[in-house]
Amino acid sequence: MSSCGTGCGGGCGGHFNPVLSGDDGALKRALYKSMGHTDEQLRRPVIAVVNSYTNATAGHANLNELTAEVLKGIDEAGGVGMVFGTIAPCDGIAEGHLGMRYILAAREVIVSSIEVMMRAHRFDGMVLLGSCDKIVPAMLMAAARLDVPAILVNGGPMYPAEYKGKHWDGNIVTEAIGWKRRGEIDEAEFRHIEDIAEPGPGSCTMYGTANTMCCIAEVLGMSLPGSSTLPAISRERRDCAYATGLRAVDLVKTGVNARQIITRESIHNAMVYLLATGGSTNAILHLQAIYYEAELGELPLAAFDQLSYSVPLVASLYPASEHDMIDFWEAGGVAAVEKEIASLLHTDCLTVNGQTKGEWLAGVPRSRRPEVIHTLAIPVRNEAGVAVLHGNLSPLGCVVKPAAVPEHLMLFTGPAVVFNSEDESVEAILSGDIQPGSVLVLRYEGPKGGPGMPEMYKPMKCLEGMGLSDSCALITDGRFSGSNRGLFVGHISPEASDGGELALVEQGDTITINIPERTLTLQVDDAELAARQARWQPVDKQVPRGFLRLYRRWAAPAAQGAVLADREENL
Repeated sequence: MSSCGTGCGGGCGGHFNPVLSGDDGALKRALYKSMGHTDEQLRRPVIAVVNSYTNATAGHANLNELTAEVLKGIDEAGGVGMVFGTIAPCDGIAEGHLGMRYILAAREVIVSSIEVMMRAHRFDGMVLLGSCDKIVPAMLMAAARLDVPAILVNGGPMYPAEYKGKHWDGNIVTEAIGWKRRGEIDEAEFRHIEDIAEPGPGSCTMYGTANTMCCIAEVLGMSLPGSSTLPAISRERRDCAYATGLRAVDLVKTGVNARQIITRESIHNAMVYLLATGGSTNAILHLQAIYYEAELGELPLAAFDQLSYSVPLVASLYPASEHDMIDFWEAGGVAAVEKEIASLLHTDCLTVNGQTKGEWLAGVPRSRRPEVIHTLAIPVRNEAGVAVLHGNLSPLGCVVKPAAVPEHLMLFTGPAVVFNSEDESVEAILSGDIQPGSVLVLRYEGPKGGPGMPEMYKPMKCLEGMGLSDSCALITDGRFSGSNRGLFVGHISPEASDGGELALVEQGDTITINIPERTLTLQVDDAELAARQARWQPVDKQVPRGFLRLYRRWAAPAAQGAVLADREENL
């Protein structure tokens, strides 16, 4: 957008934003004045403050407070902030019922809602406030799509719960269901666990999708360096919001748009960071979607696979280890990891603070807690924390998280126990019908089959609660929560609803998961598979009339980020 400082030629009547200048801008100015905005304010850069506050989602409950600080910063820097909202559904509240099928699809609603408001009002730039699983990636996708000056500030991680001398996040509740079923705790103890599990506002203290994506926003350069792990209730978090408001105005005045920061090189950095920290497998979907929105083409799973051989795991965080997000913050957070892996990064990438990645890292100290963040020379393990598998059961690829897999499960062979829905599998697990050594196959849970590609969070947690997570595997065309641990393989593509090989698995078939060799194999010969394909009939799951039906129709495969794809484009 033009401005009186950047080439408007003096024809904007003294207004930074040309939409508000001259006679054509009079009605627009009048509408803003009706809400108390002054002529002096309307001559400034107009910064949208996209506030996803809700008191229905713990990670977003503090965002009104942070929005107030952002607005102070914008005003101090000579801009005017205008707030609008977007939805922020909570994965934890949506899990285990129809609501989970809307969670990934909600990402597309959030992106589009930001696009609509930004283009309708022609704001000069935007500050994005979010914390949770699909909201942060959606905001980064919107920044890439719109290519305007943009900066993200997250609400910060929650402090952990403490139970019997150990730190936990809220997922202790789901595990406690299994403990209660097995008679290890009584009802009173179960209620006690429920009461202490979520001790305050913030994104859940595990290194799940929410915190993974908040950290990735910093790695991309879209959040202030050093900001992503500041605790939700800290003074530093509020100070960060104020500084973000200041910086937003500078980005507009200097003409730094999102695609100058979100580049192939910065996304490479984000991929390396994800692999080096064993972040949520969902981040692969989201990085593919951000890449797509930035019009960089397709980011194939093969790119993650190739990197996974050369990037070691330097930080292992809860649930893969006992170290939670507050431990990670105390250890130096994202910047300390980047310091260790700098030789693997493109350090000339620009960040929103005006420095390159390398300039920022030059002043960053090494980790204050080497047991949390290891060195590149002596990593947690030599292999990356996230990997991509291929094989006859997933020709287009699927995703596994070695950082969360016990060593003895890295090579696993077992008989298939087949389910066409998550609910069926949960009932079987809790009823004691699953035998050790089984490979649970959960299918028709992909972007189209689910529809909505829901998380298979609950089956994995039920396996833990029933004492089976160290002796069983679970594979699916759905997704997993970043809180899961054990041997789980997701994002299998093509999905069962598209006639993928997953749809052809029968009860008792032998399946081999070989993480070191990156393979997922159904031990059935090609002739038998062809015969099964000939008689295959898809499972059609009914969903309420509305957006989810549209998502099912237009969603790209998981191997391509599960975005809503324009049919005229070639993904």
